[in-house]
Amino acid sequence: MEKLSLCLLLIISLPSAFSQTDMHTKVFVFPKESDNSFVTLTAQLTKPLKALTVCLHVYTDLTRNYNLFSYATSQQYNEILLFKGKTSVYSVSVGGADVFFKPPESFPAPMHFCVTWESTSGITELWVDSEPMVRRSMKRGYSLGTEASIVLGQEQDAFAGGFDKKQSLVGDIGDVNMWDYVLSPEEIRTVYAGGTFSPNVLDWQALKYKTHGEVFVKRQLWP
Repeated sequence: MEKLSLCLLLIISLPSAFSQTDMHTKVFVFPKESDNSFVTLTAQLTKPLKALTVCLHVYTDLTRNYNLFSYATSQQYNEILLFKGKTSVYSVSVGGADVFFKPPESFPAPMHFCVTWESTSGITELWVDSEPMVRRSMKRGYSLGTEASIVLGQEQDAFAGGFDKKQSLVGDIGDVNMWDYVLSPEEIRTVYAGGTFSPNVLDWQALKYKTHGEVFVKRQLWP
């Protein structure tokens, strides 16, 4: 499946290479297509994931496919994946399985996404600007691996690599947070409004990252 990505690369095995930064009101800016611009992050993971929530803001005017969040392991490149297709269909992948959502189309503007999934039922949710899409289900009983690279900005066609500039994101990303449990609808709406609920996997206000190539940290354009 062809995907374009905004690349945030999370290497769990190299925590010493990263500094911790409060990114509140800031974003990573990817100003042009490339196959070598990305950001590496360090997450806090000590056990396989049985549930998750990932939330983030993205601002782009791209009309082609692009990836919003990519979490890969050496065994499964699409361990967790959120990406947008050319026809405004959003795909959520867990463990290589896919479900699809189609939010209403709108003029290019900053958009907020939250994805949730739980192993017990396989129920998968996509929230766009605090509004839920119809639920789907996949990979019931599955556990997500912890030795991972998370990529925004580039699509991983190999573990932590295999980038293609025609699949790169041109735009901004911010407010990237991840939890190892499913947030409630009330909590997701609070996150959309600016709350955080102490993210315990990726915390935008205590972010460990390293930029590569032409990536800039700038003030966010949304409120």
